[in-house]
Amino acid sequence: MLNLNFKCLSDFWVYIYEMDVVASTQAGFVCTGLCQLGVLEVGSRILDGNADAVEFCPHESFYNVLAASTYVLQEGDRPSRSGCIMLFDVDAEAGQLELIQKVETAGIFDIKWSPRLLQNPGCPLLAQADADGSVGFIACRALIQMVQKCMFLTEVSTDSELRNNLNELCGKCINSSMCLCIDWNSSATSMAVGLSDGSVSIISLDESQLNILQEWKAHDFELWAASFDIQQPMLVYTGSDDCKFSCWDLRDDPSNLVFQNKEAHTMGVCCIAKSPSDPYTLLTGSYDEYLRIWDVRSTSKPVNESSICLGGGVWRIKHHPSTPGLVLTACMHNGFAIVKFDGNQVQVVEQYNKHDSLAYGADWQREMHLAGTKKSPVIATCSFYDRLLHVWTPK
Repeated sequence: MLNLNFKCLSDFWVYIYEMDVVASTQAGFVCTGLCQLGVLEVGSRILDGNADAVEFCPHESFYNVLAASTYVLQEGDRPSRSGCIMLFDVDAEAGQLELIQKVETAGIFDIKWSPRLLQNPGCPLLAQADADGSVGFIACRALIQMVQKCMFLTEVSTDSELRNNLNELCGKCINSSMCLCIDWNSSATSMAVGLSDGSVSIISLDESQLNILQEWKAHDFELWAASFDIQQPMLVYTGSDDCKFSCWDLRDDPSNLVFQNKEAHTMGVCCIAKSPSDPYTLLTGSYDEYLRIWDVRSTSKPVNESSICLGGGVWRIKHHPSTPGLVLTACMHNGFAIVKFDGNQVQVVEQYNKHDSLAYGADWQREMHLAGTKKSPVIATCSFYDRLLHVWTPK
């Protein structure tokens, strides 16, 4: 596990927030138990800003925890970008979507849970890419108390104790450009950050030190996608508004360009998702509305040249946590789609159109595998201008 102690360092932009425990009735609304066309609506909520990302915690004791982030542009003579992180407790069987924590931040473009728990006391760590050029971290120590409470391991803390020992948020400004996307390597020791000037930064995270290992100009325009290769963490994939899809080898400094495809995408590349189960399969999404499947052994063209058109810009791709060949996609103007692929065969198996604005955030909840039980998967989705968060189960 990653050992990280938050300290106030001279080269950090450090923030410490006390996050109030918010009652579920104080923000938005909850709609539970509705079943339409086979889709079970677990809950819905209006967030406190334009919603752009949702992430279920990947660690077993915290599968119920859902993070959502927002971005709001305050226009005027001195424009500013603000946002917040909201943490929810999700229980699909009980129809529960309860807001448990919230913290105000700079405007957020992307969030990712660390694949490793922090040591002492073993809590989840959430990274965020901020519009002010900083990378922020939230150590969710209060969640440890929640788990202990549910397991009857300790006495329930008072509200004041929770406020004094909730989350620490620290961040470092890494660039004057906006941080647009973020991804952890598999060992949680470093992150790849895409920047609005087309650069990519590789940041190391080692105990109390956050350092920029490498930074280079990777693309001509905004870099919306930066993703580590899961099986080969020395490789980083990037995609940009310049329509280029690239791969870089971090063993060289500056990083060596392994390949760059300039022809496949007719518009900007929005997202890149390496398969966690197949070391040769990778998916890209683009404003041109196509989901493309690649074999990284042959990057001159996608495996299926036409791939599949999803009717909206493919902003986000999430592989199912346990089912190979199944992905959840956010399709901007055309809602959300679950896509199944096997070799050259690609098909949409389900669509979800309960949002009335740009579909940006999507994720699967990890499943608790109990002997003799099989539960329907749970999905969280969010949309931008209507600030709407939905949690639902597919057909």
